[in-house]
Amino acid sequence: MASCELCAVPGGELQWQDEFCRVVRVEDQDYPGFCRVILNRHVKEMTDLASEDQLRLMQVVLKVEQAVRKIMRPDKINLASLGNMTPHVHWHVIPRYKRDRHFPAAIWAPARRETMGHPLDAATASALKQEIQQILG
Repeated sequence: MASCELCAVPGGELQWQDEFCRVVRVEDQDYPGFCRVILNRHVKEMTDLASEDQLRLMQVVLKVEQAVRKIMRPDKINLASLGNMTPHVHWHVIPRYKRDRHFPAAIWAPARRETMGHPLDAATASALKQEIQQILG
């Protein structure tokens, strides 16, 4: 679909992909290690997918969560599938820290404090990408 942002662009820095979905890392200095799992075809809702595809996508989401936890060591992980602005099935895998701008509220809530302001360094970004690739095969 030409008007869909996630059909037109990768949606972040590509970490891994197959014919079914892709994993990208979002550049966000407030949430280093923030990843998205994006279905490679235009589908609006999870329930529009066959059960096998729902399970397959969730298995990728959970493996990405596992990789993010291992490399980023967050206090908590948030998983979200909103799509209000981009109605294309995708999941956010967001490492959360007690000192982040919004904790304990959602990252879309009003900020509670100043930014953590530390972008992901190259070594950690590389380690995260390698872990995602390894865990997803």
